[in-house]
Amino acid sequence: MASSKEYLDFVLEQLSVLDDISYRAMMGEFIIYYHGKVVGGIYDDRFLVKNVNAARELMPQADLELPYEGAKEMLLVDNVENREFLVELLDSMYPELPAPKPKKK
Repeated sequence: MASSKEYLDFVLEQLSVLDDISYRAMMGEFIIYYHGKVVGGIYDDRFLVKNVNAARELMPQADLELPYEGAKEMLLVDNVENREFLVELLDSMYPELPAPKPKKK
C-alpha cells in the first residue's frame, strides 16, 4: 500500500517549524530529510524514523517496524500530532545520523 500525499502533507506541516526539511518520493513512499540527512520516511501512512539512540531515548516504548520487505527496522512515531515533540526528536537525532553519500557523477 502506498502512502497518501495527504499524510505526507500533514507530517510536513508538523515539521514546518524546522529549517531545511525536504522529502523525495520513492516507489509510492516518501523519504524525509533534515539538513540533507535521512531521518526516516512515510511508509504505508506511518511516520518511521531511523533507529538511533536519541530516538530510542525519546520514544522508549516505540514499536520497531519494517518500512518495507528487506529493510532495516525503524521506530514508529505515534505522536505525530505533537509538533514540539517532533522538533525535539529530529533535533536530537540529527547528530547521530550519517552524512549524505556523495552523489555519483
